[in-house]
Amino acid sequence: MKQAKISEAVVRRLPIYLQVLNELYNREVQTVSSQELGIKLDLNPAQIRKDLAYFGDFGRKGIGYDVSYLIEKIQQILKLDQRINVALVGAGNLGHALCNYNKYSKDNMKIVAVFDDHPTKIGTMINNLTIQPMDMLKETVQENNIRIGIITVPGPEAQNVANQFVEAGIEGILNFAPAILRLPDHIRIHHADFTRELLSLAYYLEKERNEQENGSIMD
Repeated sequence: MKQAKISEAVVRRLPIYLQVLNELYNREVQTVSSQELGIKLDLNPAQIRKDLAYFGDFGRKGIGYDVSYLIEKIQQILKLDQRINVALVGAGNLGHALCNYNKYSKDNMKIVAVFDDHPTKIGTMINNLTIQPMDMLKETVQENNIRIGIITVPGPEAQNVANQFVEAGIEGILNFAPAILRLPDHIRIHHADFTRELLSLAYYLEKERNEQENGSIMD
């Protein structure tokens, strides 16, 4: 790989590329151009070529990208060619949904342990995973070399769960709780806040409506 500073935006686009490439592979498409990818993703083809060029020369002029080869390379870049174990805390509706996705995912990133502190949930099953009590978290994380934690608990409980993940040795956290978490600098955290996304979406809907109304008045 080329030695260059890779922006977070580039890294976040790679899984999107991988998703489309997997769809093409399943349709037995062998090659794809940056123009074709750009149309499918509504992105500038030059941006796609630039993103991929950070990591190597994967395309062939006049032919494009070999789909299966590019899938393999992006999986290597994202470290999906190695097994990454994940733990989830919060066996509610969202936790169940994520475990259902986990069941059908072909990636090497897998949820291997689920935890909750509700007595009626402990000991029950989600897709062959037994829900464990929180006091088993540290031991389970260390025994199974779990590197990523997912938080799907109510906001007020999220910081406590995050602290337990850190103490157990987790390296990265995906937080679905509506809470700002304070963690050591060496812990990578990504937030998936539905409420925040919905509120921002409402803003843009209203903005576009106003622009359309103003345009109609000017006409």
